[in-house]
Amino acid sequence: MENLLLWGFYILTFYAFLPGLVSRTFGFRVFKKGRAKNEIALTFDDGPDPVYTSQLLDLLKKYNAKATFFVVGIHAERNPELLRRMHEEGHVIGIHNYVHKSNWFMRPGTVKKQIHRTSEIIKKATGERTVYYRPPWGIVNLFDFSNLGYLQIILWSALFGDWRSRVGSDRLHKRMMKKLRPGEVLLLHDCGATLGADRDAPANMLAALEPFLDAGKQRGYEFITVPEMIGITDRNKSIKPSISWYKRTIVAGWMAWERLFHVLFRIESGGTDSVFHIRVVPYHGKTLHLSDGQTIEDKDEVIELHFDNNKLYHLMTESRSLMHVAIRLIREVEQALPKLAATIAGRKDYERVRGLYGISMINKGAEQFGFSVLELPKGLFDKMTRLYLKFLLRVLHPSGKKRVKDQGGRLSPRIIAMSMEEFHRRYGTADSLKPLWNSVAGYEDNLTSSSRTTISQSTYDNANAAREFTP
Repeated sequence: MENLLLWGFYILTFYAFLPGLVSRTFGFRVFKKGRAKNEIALTFDDGPDPVYTSQLLDLLKKYNAKATFFVVGIHAERNPELLRRMHEEGHVIGIHNYVHKSNWFMRPGTVKKQIHRTSEIIKKATGERTVYYRPPWGIVNLFDFSNLGYLQIILWSALFGDWRSRVGSDRLHKRMMKKLRPGEVLLLHDCGATLGADRDAPANMLAALEPFLDAGKQRGYEFITVPEMIGITDRNKSIKPSISWYKRTIVAGWMAWERLFHVLFRIESGGTDSVFHIRVVPYHGKTLHLSDGQTIEDKDEVIELHFDNNKLYHLMTESRSLMHVAIRLIREVEQALPKLAATIAGRKDYERVRGLYGISMINKGAEQFGFSVLELPKGLFDKMTRLYLKFLLRVLHPSGKKRVKDQGGRLSPRIIAMSMEEFHRRYGTADSLKPLWNSVAGYEDNLTSSSRTTISQSTYDNANAAREFTP
């Protein structure tokens, strides 16, 4: 019984609680706040309602305000004329599931069916499909990130409890005025016919919204749709890519957690100032067939490799370009492997290890160091690893969000492994250490030169390899 409860806790943590926490706290794979000078995004959930939504559309038209409506499919199905009016008046329509039910309590296939059914209702009414989705209560499950990759998940920066009548229009207006700021994504409700809401609550929302819109117009704000806010935010980020205090705080918190992780699981440095951290663990999985003919079997002891993410972060923030990151990282790995050989030399706790083992998205070009790059078996572990590593890249890379968005399909984790025979052959003695990237050093020097230089063919080839190695 205890084991059953423990497994239930693990499943709930990874399926529901952890993805929701990560998305809300760090904005992973979601949009929840913009970067703008004079724009605010209004969003409305749970409608359309035959009484209140039409009044809301009249009010928005009066103030020339645009909004994004996340509709519940069962309500949209009954009021297609309101969907058509939203579309015709320049508003954007998104999906809020077919019924107002949390994704935590539905299987991944059920969530997809809910979304598809609502999408068809919107298309039938407006002639266009939507790509915007807000899960009820903003709650996502583990598989939403991968299964709903074709949709942009939209959360919010502020909500006001307007689904309850007892809040009252005056108190609601005061709450809203505190968020009359550029870049905000405000969540309100134009329908009270959902579980936990009061049916007449939207009347208070409308009473509070009109003076809010009036105050916004007087202060020079423009009320826009979520897609417009995303576009403005992307443009502003490209103009000002500096690392924010928020990002620095996240990185500092992550590094503190990693230090604790290293202590708890006895992970040690792979050498002085090395890019690797290591520990000895039993390998679990299918037999790994390595390029030198050796194998790593289930339960064989291996040296588990971990990148020093603090060093990676500084590498990424201090480098002039992604090419520069790749070149510096290759040099770090080239220097780290001999240090690792020296660190474990003569130690009894490393005598039985069969090889080096790690999982990383930074795997292109690893073969030149003696590693075999192998596919990660498909399954839950593969999906969780992809989510974790992409999230980690977003934390560490200054433009990690854009990097994941633009090249998410190419960022695939792989197993990198090397037999101890190959490792000792390459890095066990000083005589066997032959630098692989002398020509790339010349290329890096050329990057800093103000004069034009001719790059040799070998340097060019190595530079291409560096591109492949780029995280």
